[in-house]
Amino acid sequence: MRSDVRACAAYVAMRLISGRDASAVYDYSVSGYVSIDGPITATNVDVYDYSRGAHFGGNGSGGRFSLYDYGHSHHIDLQISGNNYEGYDYGSSCHFSGTVNGTSTSLYDYGSSGYFDYSL
Repeated sequence: MRSDVRACAAYVAMRLISGRDASAVYDYSVSGYVSIDGPITATNVDVYDYSRGAHFGGNGSGGRFSLYDYGHSHHIDLQISGNNYEGYDYGSSCHFSGTVNGTSTSLYDYGSSGYFDYSL
């Protein structure tokens, strides 16, 4: 999974689960903030990743979201269940999952076989 797509997926999952607004996500793998912002509701995600100049969003229902990364032109499925989330990145053909604790998460990327930490 590309690092910029992973950061967007983590950002959206944290916002949906925590209910908090944020204009950036801290990516511990690069020791810096990624500027992402936009409206997120239980049925719609429409955010913009300023660091790469790309929209990321889509629609959802019942905790299931069909998202699209306009920067890399591919779909991402995301499912929210309580404090947990999981998904599939069609760009890299791999699954990812994680748990949100407050305003942070550790996302497991099955394609990279590793954990990546983020916070709002």
